[in-house]
Amino acid sequence: MSDPRSRLLLVRHGQTDHNVQGRLQGQVDIPLNETGREQARAVAHALSRHSFDLVISSPLTRARDTARAIADAVGAAEVETEAAFIEQSFGKWEGLTGEEIHEGWPELHAQWRAGRTVPGIGIEDRESVGERFAVAARTLMAENPGATILVVSHGAAIRAGITTLIGLDASAFHGIGGMGNCHRSLLEPLHSDPTGKAMRLLSHNVPADFA
Repeated sequence: MSDPRSRLLLVRHGQTDHNVQGRLQGQVDIPLNETGREQARAVAHALSRHSFDLVISSPLTRARDTARAIADAVGAAEVETEAAFIEQSFGKWEGLTGEEIHEGWPELHAQWRAGRTVPGIGIEDRESVGERFAVAARTLMAENPGATILVVSHGAAIRAGITTLIGLDASAFHGIGGMGNCHRSLLEPLHSDPTGKAMRLLSHNVPADFA
């Protein structure tokens, strides 16, 4: 079981042009835009008074660049990457807007919006996303007892990961609010859980001061 002082801070990457245009990014490697770089500097400044034992990032550029800004601010020499924290894959829909998806696949789009499984598109199952995210987070906590760990990841991956980490079924995904760019959520181990796997959500979708 993880040490009671352990903390896991999850940060979503800064803004990209795909975010502005309402396009599904998924695992396409889209860089931060200028606003996103400013957001990364803002959250880095907000966290600069804190120390982190590990700074981990999704391998995608938008997450790595956000993590690097934070690492520089908190004096962390290294940003490690972990593939399990990559964004959910949206298959054939990556790079498309909601309107484009609705026009091309109206019935499947409606199913997806209702939270149901969509066949034939190659969308990664939310339960699988949550499980890979949670397994990686639990492993980090177990291997680094008492550590404060910062993970920079993506909106859908973080929501799915939190859902699993706090012991909810994947169908409860929509009960976890979305994450703004460079917003953060904090979790700690739930020591009353006999399995040692569950965590408690202490804060969610907290913004940096972007002023």
